[in-house]
Amino acid sequence: MLNFLLVGCGVFIGSALRYLVGMGAQYIAHSIGFPYGTLTVNVLGCLLIGFLGGVTQHRDAFTPEIRLFIFTGMLGGFTTFSAFGYDTFNLARNVDLPNALFNILLHIVLGIGGVCLGYWASRWC
Repeated sequence: MLNFLLVGCGVFIGSALRYLVGMGAQYIAHSIGFPYGTLTVNVLGCLLIGFLGGVTQHRDAFTPEIRLFIFTGMLGGFTTFSAFGYDTFNLARNVDLPNALFNILLHIVLGIGGVCLGYWASRWC
């Protein structure tokens, strides 16, 4: 039951942060035609999970309960890959194939790059 509550609390925090960061990025971009908010959240989430995963591996910094709260709960609630799929689908469905493909490319390249960068950065803390 404790693990369930840890994940649930983490998801609540992560989802609330996802909303704030996503809306903020979309507002800053002044765009309704491209999902910059989703892109920002996914790349930031990938960077964070790479960094914290590296810290966990290199320093054994978190208890299993803290890892469950942060990785499964907070970051699971924060990242929005399902929203990415839906946004891309809508771009393609509206016959905006160049932007749909651009969205896929940015998420893959920047997301994996964020994981690598975060993992690399974890070695220096």
